[in-house]
Amino acid sequence: MQRVPPRSIAARMKPVEEQIEVLTRGCERVYSERELAERVTRAVETGKPLRAKLGMDPTAPDLTLGHTVVLGKLRDFQDMGHRAVLIVGDYTARIGDPTGKSKTRPILTDEQVDANAKTYLDQAGKVIDLSPEKLEIRRNSEWLAPMDFADVIRLAGQTTVARMLERDTFANRQKAGVEIHLHELFYPLMQAHDSVMVRSDVELGGNDQTFNNLMGRDFQRNAGQPPQVVVITPLLVGTDGHEKMSKSLGNYIGITEPAADMFGKTMSIPDALMGNYFELLTRVPAAEVNRLLDGSATHPRDAKVMLAKTIVSQYHDDAAADAACDEFFRIHGAGEAGQPDDMPELPVPATIGSVALVVTAGFAKSNSEARRLISEQGVRLNGDPIGDPYAELAIETGSVLQRGKRKFVRLVVQS
Repeated sequence: MQRVPPRSIAARMKPVEEQIEVLTRGCERVYSERELAERVTRAVETGKPLRAKLGMDPTAPDLTLGHTVVLGKLRDFQDMGHRAVLIVGDYTARIGDPTGKSKTRPILTDEQVDANAKTYLDQAGKVIDLSPEKLEIRRNSEWLAPMDFADVIRLAGQTTVARMLERDTFANRQKAGVEIHLHELFYPLMQAHDSVMVRSDVELGGNDQTFNNLMGRDFQRNAGQPPQVVVITPLLVGTDGHEKMSKSLGNYIGITEPAADMFGKTMSIPDALMGNYFELLTRVPAAEVNRLLDGSATHPRDAKVMLAKTIVSQYHDDAAADAACDEFFRIHGAGEAGQPDDMPELPVPATIGSVALVVTAGFAKSNSEARRLISEQGVRLNGDPIGDPYAELAIETGSVLQRGKRKFVRLVVQS
């Protein structure tokens, strides 16, 4: 791997005060801010950039805006003149992080991990700078795969069972009588060992990673290294305004989604989330955000349009953001019945059950979800709610099936 002289990176470093303001913006906790200020000051004085580590397990093929919160913080370190170290957790992914899980995760196959990892960097590149002088990419199989059983014993000897059970995920499962498999206890040890192997100065993580990241500090002390500063970012609330953004909950915005879908989903978030989204997902200056969120100065709809266009521009471009905005208001400016001119066509039989139609259209992932949507009048046929999940529908070519305000298909009867 080609190494870039540290001073070629450090030459781009910003003043200490500016760095601290940027690096702590939107953070939930820093362990500790004093240590971060000391490290940044030393980096500026010596011309040696910090090594800011982020580990990502390729457990799924796609990233959402929720993933970009911590990726954006890694980009902040790059922009301040520091070196990002992205750990592709191809080995830890075989276990799966037990964080927040009420049951043991299935162990992924090598093929699943490799397939997911291939898409990660392309998507992460929409947020971080992938140029070699600003990013070091490592796979933790480099040092975890060669370990023998004696190495594993030495790794486990650095902590205690009591310490592991302090972790809320394990403690909650133990109280509930839910099994904790022994291999799950090794995950925090493996992540902590990553920090030792790359000699990280800073580790970034969402607030569900606090335990793992702090364990990295312990392992570095044991290895005779200065303990890393831990920078914790909040988890992004999904479009429903309640739960963590998650593909499984359907409250997500994917970073590879079409511009129109990204814009529409952003426009659907509760107004109360706008400040959080501006702070965690954009680089709009704080003073401008305050003006946008001041109802006496800016209408909430206009603030949300600004938010949606900013997000779309980041992952597409300004022209796509303008087009998505125009299309959104062309549809919704006419009320609920507004429809896009261009929509996908779906071949269907002349008669089909309502649940089967909704699933076939891709509006629901399962029959149970389709029944719920239909019962809640969330699906319309030619502008009218279907209503009955057990109805047999007579379909005519040209009929329009709609879910919510953004999903439309034009039905074509198969001959």
